[in-house]
Amino acid sequence: MKVIFLTDVKGQGKKGEVKDVSEGYVRNFLLPKGLAKPASDGNLKTLEVQNASEQKRKAQEKEDAKTLAKKMEEMTIVLKTKAGEGGRLFGAITSKQIAEQLAAQGVKVDKRKIELEEPIRTLGMTEVLVKLHPEVKAKLRVQTVEE
Repeated sequence: MKVIFLTDVKGQGKKGEVKDVSEGYVRNFLLPKGLAKPASDGNLKTLEVQNASEQKRKAQEKEDAKTLAKKMEEMTIVLKTKAGEGGRLFGAITSKQIAEQLAAQGVKVDKRKIELEEPIRTLGMTEVLVKLHPEVKAKLRVQTVEE
């Protein structure tokens, strides 16, 4: 019996997948628990519409990320901090501080998307990668200056 999985079922299939499964398994387990529905013509058309809208949404997200990346490429974030001799900072600049400064300039980015190998510990200009989408990364310039 062909079914459309509504959720991931270990060892059987993933959400949205159409598979042929034994009738007893479908009738006794999948349907009562709401894990799958029969693959009728109407249900298959509904699935196609859902997949099309999902593809459209993902494409829109990618375009939005590209637009934001262009905007971020032109930006320079200036962070003021205390520093000692030789341009060494007291403490360090973390991704959280960069995210807060971006938010102050009207760009909301999650601090986990800012890819810092290690915190910034010196004065000057540093380029930081920001992962906006699985396929889109932006380079952001961060300038640390002494208070």
